[in-house]
Amino acid sequence: MTAAKGLFLTFEGVEGSGKSTQMRLVAGRLRGLGHTVVETVEPGGTRIGKQIRSILLEAAHQELSATAELLLFFASRAQAVDEIIAPALAAGHIVISDRFTDSTLVYQGAARGLGRDVVIELDRISCQGIAPKLTLCLDLEIEAGLARARSRNRQAGDTETRLDDESLAFHRKVRQAYHDLAQREPERVKLVDAGAGIEEVAAEIGSLVEPLLAPCEN
Repeated sequence: MTAAKGLFLTFEGVEGSGKSTQMRLVAGRLRGLGHTVVETVEPGGTRIGKQIRSILLEAAHQELSATAELLLFFASRAQAVDEIIAPALAAGHIVISDRFTDSTLVYQGAARGLGRDVVIELDRISCQGIAPKLTLCLDLEIEAGLARARSRNRQAGDTETRLDDESLAFHRKVRQAYHDLAQREPERVKLVDAGAGIEEVAAEIGSLVEPLLAPCEN
């Protein structure tokens, strides 16, 4: 495909790290600066993706196999790339995604043990060479993050808890895999301390995003 003209940013992190809140904040600031910002979420983001999301995340679907899980994540991602991400980047917009292939690398590739190579190959097929310019990975102690996530789920009556309900050992593997990813790609993947206050975290994220904005100014 032709080179994208826009800017692609992704937010990653362990459960309960506050990435969705920080993504909304940065999107609002960028719009305030006059940028056109397109937000999406994984899995989901599209009508078809929302249906796939319900299969992947509903607590009742405990029998879902690791391989089926992996393929469903990429099915949702391929739809989002075709329908939302690629067109928006081609138009020169900023696209911000709540999770992307890095999540699959750490959750399915590392924590599920399916391996990096299979994830990279599926990314090649599904994502048309599109990759984030900057990935903001919100880092938090696992116990604190899960406490936040489970409290949020109870208050909202949320049943999309299948991954939240995994063992501590699973979530520790996820966090370690994010740290490994940041060491492997330090220019792209930035670990952000999510244990700080919301405004402090937002300020750090802003300092990382700001240097990338000039090419996308209208």
